[in-house]
Amino acid sequence: MLTILGKLPSINVRKVLWTCRLLELPYELEPWGKGERDPNVPEFLALNPNAQVPVLRDGHTVLWESNTICRYLAHDSFLLPADRLQRARIEQWMDWQATELNASWRAPFMTLLRGSTQFSPEAVAAGVRDWNTKMALLDRHLARTGAFVAGDTVSLADVVIGVSTHRWRATPIDRIELPAVAAYMERLSHVPGFAENCGPGTP
Repeated sequence: MLTILGKLPSINVRKVLWTCRLLELPYELEPWGKGERDPNVPEFLALNPNAQVPVLRDGHTVLWESNTICRYLAHDSFLLPADRLQRARIEQWMDWQATELNASWRAPFMTLLRGSTQFSPEAVAAGVRDWNTKMALLDRHLARTGAFVAGDTVSLADVVIGVSTHRWRATPIDRIELPAVAAYMERLSHVPGFAENCGPGTP
């Protein structure tokens, strides 16, 4: 059985758990992270020197970085098909989520939902503007697909974009109206695992 080291409030852990749910993969969740077991100990650092969750153990295989774990689990499945172009279209949005979208929300999310005091009001306001800009880009793309991120069917791109979009909707900021994003989240709400990973109480 797979072992996932992490905690449910983590957006990156929820990506992995949702992937397992969609693929019907059994797993054991081992609690690690803030409020659970401190990852800054030799036992955990031997698995992930970054002291971050999630970490996946699959027999003797150990992996970290949530999108990499999701790719590993979903390889050649309906979530991440073998076709070269299909896979590239999915992975480009996964990379965008990790490098562009996630970078935009750090200051507002950490300040407004996590109570951090490390960011100035100006940094929070700039983060909100950037976050809305990135979400508007996603809205235009979803208006073109008319369905899911990488086309007509759910893919691994929707797992990672879905949890990030939920975070945008859950953070108390001035959000712009994005009808295609709203319709997208309604479609996602019917996908197995949505309620557990993008429902109330999951930031």
